[in-house]
Amino acid sequence: MNSSERLQAVKGMNDLLPPASAKWAHVERRAREVFEAHGYREIRTPIVEYTPLFVRSIGEATDVVEKEMYTFADRDQRSLTLRPEATAGVVRAYLEHSLPMKEPVTRWWCAGPMFRHERAQKGRYRQFYQMDVEAFGVAEPTIDAEQIALLHELFSGLGIAGIDTVVNSVGGPEDRPRYRDALLAWFQPRAAELCEDCRRRLTTNPLRILDCKQDADKAVVREAPSVLEHLGDPARAHFAGVQAALDALGVPYRVDPRLVRGLDYYTGTTFEVRGTGGELGTQNALGGGGRYDQLVAEMGGPPTPAIGFAFGVERVIMALPGADEDFEAAPDVFLAAHGEAARLACLRLARTLRAAGLRVDLEHRTTSIKAQLKRADRSRARAVAILGEAELAAETAQLKDLSSGEQRAVPQAELAAAVRGMAAAPSRRHGRAEPEV
Repeated sequence: MNSSERLQAVKGMNDLLPPASAKWAHVERRAREVFEAHGYREIRTPIVEYTPLFVRSIGEATDVVEKEMYTFADRDQRSLTLRPEATAGVVRAYLEHSLPMKEPVTRWWCAGPMFRHERAQKGRYRQFYQMDVEAFGVAEPTIDAEQIALLHELFSGLGIAGIDTVVNSVGGPEDRPRYRDALLAWFQPRAAELCEDCRRRLTTNPLRILDCKQDADKAVVREAPSVLEHLGDPARAHFAGVQAALDALGVPYRVDPRLVRGLDYYTGTTFEVRGTGGELGTQNALGGGGRYDQLVAEMGGPPTPAIGFAFGVERVIMALPGADEDFEAAPDVFLAAHGEAARLACLRLARTLRAAGLRVDLEHRTTSIKAQLKRADRSRARAVAILGEAELAAETAQLKDLSSGEQRAVPQAELAAAVRGMAAAPSRRHGRAEPEV
């Protein structure tokens, strides 16, 4: 790089800085709690896999494989790809580590960056973050409903507005030929009305046309045959079981026969959860998934029922109410020092208070008390403790409640308890006068 060139992030790949990172941490923390409450355990897989894994699992005729993957050759001339989604790598790990032989049911979740060379736009980036849930070994429709309810519970608990849970069934392998024939009979006479990509999909995978985002194609798709009219008895019974379980769980949902999702490995139940909150706009899908009962066997394992979902963290953040700063943990106390001896005493005191479980900030630079108090105010600390010569001699600190304005001398040995007592009291913090020195 020329030394005069400005250093900047790759287009579509973004830095995450405070206080926005606090909002992300809140979503990730809450998701972990909900996942683990439902019996899912964390797995971490590499962000780079051999390219055939994705071609084989996602499908050659998908936009992801055809247009969006970051693929390159390593020094051994093996084709590698930055993962565009999580499920393929999770299935690979499930098989590579012989989980089908070790346990009848496996429930995993994972999180991390994914990569797709899409047109960068707000809420859709080339490096994006997903949280992913997968369950192997359960064929019953109740687990489909439980995962849908899990996602609904997570988003509702985060306070996202306008949650819309949509479900469908794309049928099993025995249903696909019938539905494919029905779609071809509908779309072929109307091929001229379709976009270039969808005309190509007519010969590769006509089901993908239902997922097209082009406005002109949507009009043709709207009147296309419904997949639900072409389900066999097993798929129909399974989907009825999913709906009965959702009713039993009290999860509001609606059936949309046009919901197919964007990856070829889905069979049976598909679902998507949308929202209307925050900055989502018309791009309102938050997350979704479905069954992929054939994928494990297609990748060389034993026949294994499986279901999973993923959600984009960026999109959930866009829908989340509240300013970034609202999610950032403020210090319980800010230590302000008057003089060099007091600065060293504050350093020791900070370590003691942190060991007691408090969040503590202090000024390491040599600045005036006034500047330190201004920084305490900007940090949104609940209290400030001031040490000067008099306080060092008496082994006390001047503790100022920045919510109520009350100030008192507190023995340093009792400071942790005093700050915890203030944190337990309701905050009345509005405009504040500077603490007295």
